Amino acid sequence: MSTPVEQRIELGPLPCLTALIWGDTQAPPLLALHGWLDNAGSYAYLAPILARHWRVIALELPGHGHSAHLPPGASYHYLDYVGAVLAAIGALKLERFALLAHSLGAGIASLVAAAAPRYIEHLYLIEGLGPLGDDGAHTLQRFRDAFATTGSGKALRLFRDVEQAISARVLASGLRADLARPIVERGLLETEDGWRWRSDSRLTRPSAMRMAESQLGALLAGIEAPTSLLLSRPTTPYLPDALMQARAAQVARIRVAHMDGGHHLHLEHPQAVADWLHHAR
Repeated sequence: MSTPVEQRIELGPLPCLTALIWGDTQAPPLLALHGWLDNAGSYAYLAPILARHWRVIALELPGHGHSAHLPPGASYHYLDYVGAVLAAIGALKLERFALLAHSLGAGIASLVAAAAPRYIEHLYLIEGLGPLGDDGAHTLQRFRDAFATTGSGKALRLFRDVEQAISARVLASGLRADLARPIVERGLLETEDGWRWRSDSRLTRPSAMRMAESQLGALLAGIEAPTSLLLSRPTTPYLPDALMQARAAQVARIRVAHMDGGHHLHLEHPQAVADWLHHAR
């Protein structure tokens, strides 16, 4: 893995964000967004390959990685992530770029592309097209659960060392230890008593409201950039084929591909995912 440069991105009244950047400063920019509870380390294997052609800017979302947490009393919602990403685009002075994203990041990237199509040259999505939606079946219970939840989220677990934290991530995600390592190492903070996660514990709190599928379909129809969607095989449970097909049908210029592997395809098969990006250009 090549060594990236870390950059702090000041956003005025919004929380300061962090990015890891690979590649030549004069190369065409590619902005990359990670998944839920991940960080820029998610691109540690893929970004060095892509950096042969792009300047890869792996942005860490609020509350994740080394980016700042939201102030007390605030909560995390994907619409606010869209605003944070757009603010970062402005701060980075990006005028036209490729946008790559995974999972939660793919949901956010879809909405960024719909909100500001002038920026996006090509949209590359791994394991996600739009955020999690709502069919109405659990709306009321989810709403009640969100407001019944008090405090800051799940208690932060303390680890005796980095290896124990990697083992915990492997158990939770199914990733191999060597693939989980770059995310875990970047996601840890050393304390007097051991190691704990840097991410904001409020990220684990349930969301009070999700958009209806009809609303999401209307937004996805606003994506103007050529779009490439890569899905794992077998299918990830919360990304069923029928749902992904229905959402893809809303996007005018989309190509859908499948690859054998798990949810973190870009970690498992970085060269194959890089090839997918280059062939889709």
